[in-house]
Amino acid sequence: MTSTTVDTLRFATAGSVDDGKSTLVGRLLHDSKSVLTDQLEAVEHASRNRGQDTPDLALLTDGLRAEREQGITIDVAYRYFATARRRFILADTPGHVQYTRNMVTGASTAELAIILVDARNGVVEQTRRHAAIAALLRVPHVVLAVNKMDLVGYEEKEFERIVEDFAGHAAELDLPGFTPIPVSALAGDNVVDRSTRMDWYEGPALLRHLESVPVGGDRSGEPARFPVQYVIRHAEIRHYAGQLVSGTLRVGDRVTVHPSGGTSAITGIDVLGEDAREAYAPQSLTLRLADQRDVSRGDMITTGADVPALTRDVRAAVCHLADRPLRVGDRVLVRHTTRTVKAIVKDLAGAAELAANDLGRITLRTAEPLALDDYADSRRTGAFILVDPADGATLTAGMVDLGEPRSPA
Repeated sequence: MTSTTVDTLRFATAGSVDDGKSTLVGRLLHDSKSVLTDQLEAVEHASRNRGQDTPDLALLTDGLRAEREQGITIDVAYRYFATARRRFILADTPGHVQYTRNMVTGASTAELAIILVDARNGVVEQTRRHAAIAALLRVPHVVLAVNKMDLVGYEEKEFERIVEDFAGHAAELDLPGFTPIPVSALAGDNVVDRSTRMDWYEGPALLRHLESVPVGGDRSGEPARFPVQYVIRHAEIRHYAGQLVSGTLRVGDRVTVHPSGGTSAITGIDVLGEDAREAYAPQSLTLRLADQRDVSRGDMITTGADVPALTRDVRAAVCHLADRPLRVGDRVLVRHTTRTVKAIVKDLAGAAELAANDLGRITLRTAEPLALDDYADSRRTGAFILVDPADGATLTAGMVDLGEPRSPA
C-alpha cells in the first residue's frame, strides 16, 4: 500500500437497549473530529431543549425526530467518516429484539462488529443474540465493548467478569476470536484516546483498533467465481459481463459454466475498457470464450477442480425479515448472486413458521439447480435471499450450509 492509499472498513454496532450504543458512536464521531460544525450546533440546540447542560452525542446518530422524541433508535443508520489512516462505513443498528432483522441487514457486509455491553448489567439475552448473529454471518472481526465503566468505578474485575462470561458463550457459537475493550462513551475513555483512569488495560483504544484491524482480505487466491450479470453481443461475438467475486481469471484458462456443465476457454478479458491478460477479485470485467456457448445471466463461470456444489436441495441458516410469516409449502423465489429461481419451502427444522426477526434453519427445493458454496467459505456465493413471487418483497436472508457433499442434480 502506498502512502496515498487509504482502505475502507465496513463495521456494524449492536447492543441492548440503553447500553449507550448511540452515545458511543456519537463520541467516536465527535472525538475523531468527524462532525461538521452545523451538526454539532444542532445537537447542542436539541440537548438544551431537553434540559441537558452538555451535548447529548447520541443525537449524532439518532437522526429521526420521532426516534429522538421516543428516546430509541429503530432503524439502521449509516455513517461515513475517515481518519488519516482509514475510511469507515458504519452501520449503527437498533438494539430492540424486534429489530433483529435490522442488525442482520447492517452486519451482512460488515468486516467487523462492535457488540456493546453495559458494565453494570453484563452479558444479557440480547448480547447473546447479537453474538449469535455475528457468528451466523461469519463477521471476520468482533469487538466486545464493555461500556459505562465509569459507573462501576473503572474496576478491572468487573471488566474481566464480563469478558469471561462472553468468552464462554462465544466458544459455544464457534465465534472467531474477539477483542475486548473497556470504555466509557459518556466520558470518552478508550474510545478515541487511551484512558488514564484504566491503567490496568494495556490494549488499544477503540478507534486505533478500528484503524489497524486487517480488512479487505485478498480474494484472488480463492477459487474463481464469476456470476454472469449481462450478456453483450457485439459483432457476432458474445461478451459476458459481471464482477469476479473471488479468485483469478487468465486468458487461456479452461472454464466450466454452471449449471449446464459446459466447458470452454477464456480468449479475452476486458477490464475498464482495456484488454487484460488476467483479472482479480473484486474487479468488474467482461469475458470472451472460445466457444459460442449458451451462457445467460445467472450462470456462474469457474475454473479448476474446486467448483461449487450444484444442487436443487438447499439447506441454510436464515433470518426472516418480512412481517408476514414463512411457512412450509410456501412458494418463493431464491436470488443467489445474479441468478433467480423458483423454489418451495420443504422444511423449517421443526418450526411451524418463522415470524419477523426469527432465526432458524430451512430446507428448500428449487426448480433449477444452483451453484452454491458454503457460507463459511464464501459470504458472497454462500448467501441468498428469498423473495415473494407475488410482489417482489424480500422475505428472508439465508446462509448456505452444505453439510455433507452432494452429487450434482
